[in-house]
Amino acid sequence: MQRLTQRLWSQSANWHVGDLAWQRFEHVGREPEWQFELWQRDGETAAWAWEQRGTDLFLQVDPAHPDLADEVLKRFPDREVMILDAETHLIAALERHGYSRKDGEYQVFMTHDLRDLPEPSLPEGFTARSVTEADLARRVEIHQRVWNPSRVTEESYRNVMAAWPYRTDLDWVVEAPDGRFAAYCLMWLDDQNRVGELEPVGTHPDFRRMGLGAAACFGAMRALRDLGADQAIVYPFHENPAEKFYEQLGFRPYARTLNFTR
Repeated sequence: MQRLTQRLWSQSANWHVGDLAWQRFEHVGREPEWQFELWQRDGETAAWAWEQRGTDLFLQVDPAHPDLADEVLKRFPDREVMILDAETHLIAALERHGYSRKDGEYQVFMTHDLRDLPEPSLPEGFTARSVTEADLARRVEIHQRVWNPSRVTEESYRNVMAAWPYRTDLDWVVEAPDGRFAAYCLMWLDDQNRVGELEPVGTHPDFRRMGLGAAACFGAMRALRDLGADQAIVYPFHENPAEKFYEQLGFRPYARTLNFTR
């Protein structure tokens, strides 16, 4: 799945290799809820489907083999499907199968050039840095506080850290004077396409409105640039406070998601 995603990545594609790693490993015990299927052409993956809970369907289809979209939709009919507005081959297939656009919330895909990034600006006593394996407990604790209630555990985050393309040097935190992690930004690098994805990002409730989330993001983005990437991407929901946050960091929209149902 990740090989296909990496091969197809562009600003017209819905998926990044980091999406698959994070969503597959952030929780444990969800395997009974999921079904994965692959379609191959000429010895390589040309389409994949990821069904969740019998209701939602994630999919990716190589535009060079648009007929496979029909096979995916026949295999998993009547699911809710989210795609990118630039994936015209999937829009056509969904419409052929009787799907229509569903109104509601959507994600805005945003990008940031990695040139001329500012250094992280922090209040006295706070430091921004990448994590080590010894930070596992505190790294999980801040995620749980930001996304309470959260199913992320030390076991599941250890699985995340073991998954490609996770790197500790792209997992950034801001450490408070009392030793707590106050903010974080996890960055995933697709080195082939030189693009990194921010997923996820958060600030501890006790430390919000101090610029710490921005410091974590800029620290991770500078580390990303040092590894040869030239852009970072992120997908906040439209009219969510996160969208404004990323706009203030200099991210600019380039695409949006579309939701389809039948």
